[in-house]
Amino acid sequence: MRTFIAIDLPQKVKAEISALQSRLRPLALKGRWKYVDNFHLTLKFLGEIDGNMAARVSRMLADVSKRSRPFTLEISGMGFFPGKEGITRVLWLGLGGDLDELTELQGCVDAEAARLGFPPERGKYRPHITIAQDISFSKSFQEIAREVETVRFQPVPVDRVILFKSEQIGTKRVYTPLKTFGLSGA
Repeated sequence: MRTFIAIDLPQKVKAEISALQSRLRPLALKGRWKYVDNFHLTLKFLGEIDGNMAARVSRMLADVSKRSRPFTLEISGMGFFPGKEGITRVLWLGLGGDLDELTELQGCVDAEAARLGFPPERGKYRPHITIAQDISFSKSFQEIAREVETVRFQPVPVDRVILFKSEQIGTKRVYTPLKTFGLSGA
């Protein structure tokens, strides 16, 4: 099964992001918009694993969760990862708030996953929430980004991490929580 470790977002925050997408859609010439239930913050992409490895990852996440305490994030700003020929490969929302705690949590997950044989992340962790892919707009990115400046999102409490399964069902990508781990550290 194809898997990743992530922080899920509260439904109210997902609804706010979906409302922002609705404001941006008329400005897009083409692209793929992320489905509202799939908004999340990835900590580590694992790829294909079997049931035995899923159990090992679960034990690792239980341990990491005991050492990590809850914190709060804020959605702030928008950015993109460029693609070819004027296409935005990934349109994303940025994060603020307790970024030191987030970076520490992600670094711990990455280091422990490396002990299980998963390649460590290359480069610095760039936390973001993907809202669209392979998108092209009728306006400049600066004009599009101004749409986000007026939006106020609810705070994002981070009190758990989730091991997700990702699968293609028909034309839709579906993320299913396999196991949830509450952050309880001090």
